[in-house]
Amino acid sequence: MKKEPFVTYEQLQEIIKKYPTPFHLYDEKGIRANAQALKEAFSWNKGFKEYFAVKATPNPFLINILKEYGCGCDCSSMTELMLADALHFNGEDVMFSSNATPAEEFQFADKMGAIINLDDFTHIDFLEKTIGRIPETISCRYNPGGVFKISNSIMDNPNDAKYGFTTEQLFEGFRVLKEKGVKNFGIHAFLASNTVTNEYYPTLAKTLFETAVKLKEETGANIRFINLSGGIGIPYRPDEEPNDIRAIGEGVRKVYQEILVPANMGDVAIYAELGRFMTGPYGCLVTTAIHEKHTHKEYIGCDACAVNLMRPAMYGAYHHITVMGKEEDPCDHKYDITGSLCENNDKFAIDRMLPKIEIGDLLLIHDTGAHGFSMGYNYNGKLKSAELLLKEDGSAELIRRAETPQDYFATFDCFNILKDCQKR
Repeated sequence: MKKEPFVTYEQLQEIIKKYPTPFHLYDEKGIRANAQALKEAFSWNKGFKEYFAVKATPNPFLINILKEYGCGCDCSSMTELMLADALHFNGEDVMFSSNATPAEEFQFADKMGAIINLDDFTHIDFLEKTIGRIPETISCRYNPGGVFKISNSIMDNPNDAKYGFTTEQLFEGFRVLKEKGVKNFGIHAFLASNTVTNEYYPTLAKTLFETAVKLKEETGANIRFINLSGGIGIPYRPDEEPNDIRAIGEGVRKVYQEILVPANMGDVAIYAELGRFMTGPYGCLVTTAIHEKHTHKEYIGCDACAVNLMRPAMYGAYHHITVMGKEEDPCDHKYDITGSLCENNDKFAIDRMLPKIEIGDLLLIHDTGAHGFSMGYNYNGKLKSAELLLKEDGSAELIRRAETPQDYFATFDCFNILKDCQKR
């Protein structure tokens, strides 16, 4: 599969006249089409709801687009809850999935009426002491342990994950919660990350559906929803095929009909908490080549760095790069594409074959629409970039301004660093 930018070189030339690089750019048209496809893929389930994983791209402009398609918010911290609240998500439009959770976050989630997804058996007592009761609707995160396989391929190792109830704890937890007055239960599990296969959700669904049937039989719990969480990935590499969300939805439907319907559980709602799948391919980081270096290797230095996209530095993750305006040129030059941090792992690509790059060329780094800007930080005093939305009409809208030195120094209440600098 060829990686095609969703923005043209000519469009970028116009955008940078107003907004200097680096910046993250998002594709409104692509996000809308993808949200609609997900909605249609699970339309067979009357209660289906996607809770967008706010952690992936916590931008109110993008979240409001998804809201138009019936999406709620999956939050994991106080500030994510506050963002959802400010955007008028409340009640069961918010799923709060957290771990090692501070008491005040449970309290805030409860005041919002959010569905609380408990991560641990001990959180039952902690939640009850914190808010004075147990809500009538509650969810529990399940971790079956072992390894998670699809066919003969190991996808991940839940046994090493810090999240969730064991099988024994889940059953005991449901009994305890039922005694404490819970009327509506949910089950949640996240067993593999960024899977590029249509089999992940159906395989996970089978595990959760079978567990749900046993829980109902052994505890008498009213299971109202099953949350398949995230894990549906995107093809970062050109040779990977994208997931087919309609095939995935159909795969889950078949398992639902095979397991839940015969158990008189055909009214159970299916939930998702997709983040990367919803916005990942519909964002890119645009940066300018500002230096070239010829030493033991050939280097191109950019005005972006790992502050703007840390996945390559942190995970060695692959992100495809297009040299804009040179899409048809031969990739006959080998480069390391670097940022300016004082860290040797600040590289967007290593030994990447690309067209000849000249100072001033625009580089488009693909698939940064999730876990791109949101994982940014301020090491070396670097400032986070702007975020722009490429509208359906081709215009660009600023949806988050770039950070300034004033932002960086704002928490030094006892010092006026900028004023002192200006005196010199």
